Amino acid sequence: MAIRIIRTEEDPILRKTSRPVTKFDEKLWTILDDMRETMKKANGVGLAAVQVGLLRRAVIIDVDDGSGVIELINPEIVEYDGEQEGQEGCLSLPDKWAIVKRPNHVKVRAQNRNGAWRIVEGEGLKARALCHEIDHLDGHLFIDRMEKLLTQEELRRLQNERINGKEEDA
Repeated sequence: MAIRIIRTEEDPILRKTSRPVTKFDEKLWTILDDMRETMKKANGVGLAAVQVGLLRRAVIIDVDDGSGVIELINPEIVEYDGEQEGQEGCLSLPDKWAIVKRPNHVKVRAQNRNGAWRIVEGEGLKARALCHEIDHLDGHLFIDRMEKLLTQEELRRLQNERINGKEEDA
């Protein structure tokens, strides 16, 4: 396994549409393992292959909910409902945070590393992460969907409120 370089906002690859994965082989498994190691080292909750320079429809997510790292190949959102609004950031935009509206619940159809299809559902943070990472595969960044870019002062206030148990609007 290896740590890969995370592409940042100025890299045009982040605005491109990723191609479907058609080969489920050791090369794909190495990419997924490298993405996992890269995401963990960067303290992220998700990473899309395009963020490490690969235009392939592959993402990994770990929202620390006990389900471990979820690998999704060729994912597509097949159902969503509800709404949530909250702060969002991205490993490719390290100094930016914004308020973004997302569905509160999503159902995603995707393949695993061996090519078998499955359904993954998520609510709250997991739904947010699924939407965020799948957006990357179509060249969209969270700032394209933001309600409001947060200043450093607003971000600190929101983090302090969360620590103190006072979830308030930004």
